[in-house]
Amino acid sequence: QVQLVESGGGLVQAGGSLRLTCAASGLTFSNYAMGWFRQAPGKDREFVARINGGSTSYADPVKGRFTISRDNAKNTVYLQMDSLKPEDTAVYYCNAVPRASPSRRFWGQGTQVTVSS
Repeated sequence: QVQLVESGGGLVQAGGSLRLTCAASGLTFSNYAMGWFRQAPGKDREFVARINGGSTSYADPVKGRFTISRDNAKNTVYLQMDSLKPEDTAVYYCNAVPRASPSRRFWGQGTQVTVSS
């Protein structure tokens, strides 16, 4: 079955950087659009970034600060987060959507990112 395992979260000061990693297994990785979402305490889960083939998209709050990339040979997607702000504090989730069946969703267990002011 599809498994997504996130890593790389932690505590960082405002202005710092983190790189999140999502390792995928149980799927033909190149056939999936991959994304990152986040959920802050008391808030709904929200879209952060997506990569589909060579195309990327970002939520407005992270544009210019976050970069999503993927390595199909390693079945891995990354989220480079720079110039972090306290409002970026959340649990970050990896998401996989098969191109052939875009109504399906697979999620990782999440990794905590905390940005101190």
